[in-house]
Amino acid sequence: MDLVLALVIATVAIALFFDYTNGFHDAANAIATSVSTRALTPRIALAMAAVLNFVGALLGVEVAKTIKDILSGFDGVVVPEHALTIVMSALVGAITWNLITWYYGIPSSSSHALIGGLIGVGLAAGVTVDWDKVVEKVAIPMIMSPLLGFCGAFAVMTAIMWIFRRKNPHGVNRGFRLAQVVSAAALSLGHGLQDAQKTMGVIVLALIAGGEHTSANDDIPLWVILAAATAISLGTFSGGMRIMRTMGRRIIAVDPPRGFSAESTAAVVLYGMAIYAHAPVSTTHTMTSAVMGAGATKRFSAVRWGVARGIITAWIITIPAAAAVGAVCYGLLRLLIPGN
Repeated sequence: MDLVLALVIATVAIALFFDYTNGFHDAANAIATSVSTRALTPRIALAMAAVLNFVGALLGVEVAKTIKDILSGFDGVVVPEHALTIVMSALVGAITWNLITWYYGIPSSSSHALIGGLIGVGLAAGVTVDWDKVVEKVAIPMIMSPLLGFCGAFAVMTAIMWIFRRKNPHGVNRGFRLAQVVSAAALSLGHGLQDAQKTMGVIVLALIAGGEHTSANDDIPLWVILAAATAISLGTFSGGMRIMRTMGRRIIAVDPPRGFSAESTAAVVLYGMAIYAHAPVSTTHTMTSAVMGAGATKRFSAVRWGVARGIITAWIITIPAAAAVGAVCYGLLRLLIPGN
């Protein structure tokens, strides 16, 4: 086996491991509120999320194409070993940041960790970054999706409070526990639609670097789609409890109507951004903001803003932190991998 083929296989394997960590890191955000309100048991919720993450990953590839095109100067890297070192370094940077935030129970964004890794390695390697695409498809949606999540969940919960104001609270909670099964399923599907595609885009970059795919070809190979879908669903089923505790309990004590409001709003935002904007938005950012918005209808002081402030800080530093780790990895791997 020659070096280039070995590097392609290694890079694809690392990309799928990133997808796996995305599953246990981010999928908990989609089901945490349903578990905390006892609409679903943790085991059933994780199993449902794993299946729907797989299905969601099969529903589109436009977000994958956006990720693939962030490094617009990638075609100019003519040495395959160097090109593969770039992709591998971005993945290692993203995985490192994912594991750090998972260990401390911080619901940061795997999406932005990957994008930060790509940007950091691109800058370190002298590869042109498509800043217009970063602004249009990453920065603006990164701001808009949490705002839409917060405001949408606040509006939905306000409407629920008005519509059911004269109903028995016990009966309302029981009804919304059932409704949460549907909203959590919709959110899990949206997570698969969004997050698995990001790994697909990086795998295609590795295939282009190894000469196994052409940059002019916008098609995503079927085996790439199936591999990414499988990795994220396996990751979902294997973990997620640390992040689940933060999302389900520490931000606010969530009741079934608020859980439904947050989940349904976040699902709509994820679908809209993936299908219409082709933007790789964060399930974590969107769902966390929706939980805050739904909780703020009780009273603004009901939201534990100290916890929320720590989460928002993690959001802000994710892209530069993953970029820095990716750049360091690039420097190390360039020394270790022959042909650079």
